Amino acid sequence: MVMFVFIYSTCLVLVQRVEAADPDPLVDFSANATTPVFRNIFVNGDVSVGSGGVRAALDIGKFPGLTSEGLTVVQFKMVPCGENVPHTHPRATEVLSVISGGPLQAGFVDTKGEAHIHILYPGDLIVFPRGLLHFELNVGTETAFYISALNSQNPGTLDSAGAVLQLPERAAAIALNIDIAAVRALKSQRPYNEPPTLEAAKPGVCVPGQMITTTV
Repeated sequence: MVMFVFIYSTCLVLVQRVEAADPDPLVDFSANATTPVFRNIFVNGDVSVGSGGVRAALDIGKFPGLTSEGLTVVQFKMVPCGENVPHTHPRATEVLSVISGGPLQAGFVDTKGEAHIHILYPGDLIVFPRGLLHFELNVGTETAFYISALNSQNPGTLDSAGAVLQLPERAAAIALNIDIAAVRALKSQRPYNEPPTLEAAKPGVCVPGQMITTTV
């Protein structure tokens, strides 16, 4: 009986782990796709333009060739002192590769509250584990061009700061250790970031090419 319970529990965990990922493809190539090529993502993709630069993403609506392949791609052109504000992807791990410009300050915070912050130059890559809070900030003097690949066709993006401010004011005030008036002021200045856009730093917060460090 003990062995049966052990085997059953193990199988249940494995099934849950399998169900947590995108399903395996059942065909070589989606019948809805006419080509495996997508051209000019910054024109034809899901493009959002913010004060911090341009973000161009793909989904199966824009590119049916991704259907059931368990991945998607996002490309970025981030101006100096632009930021991809702290966020999470609840359904995907992300690998980011810097192509040119920057450098980027980038990293994530793990479930122990430890920050893993690094400076990335062209040719460098970083992994953001699934569901963990992460960000990218261009600390250089040149526009940064970089690409992210995520292992889900629908990874989801949760704006972390914006999400906290969607909570009831009392709950947000307790979480941030501020008073309710401060929460209301923040809400008026910081809407939820949807669709995800790149934001530029306020004057004095960031100076291009200065303090290229992991600690500031």
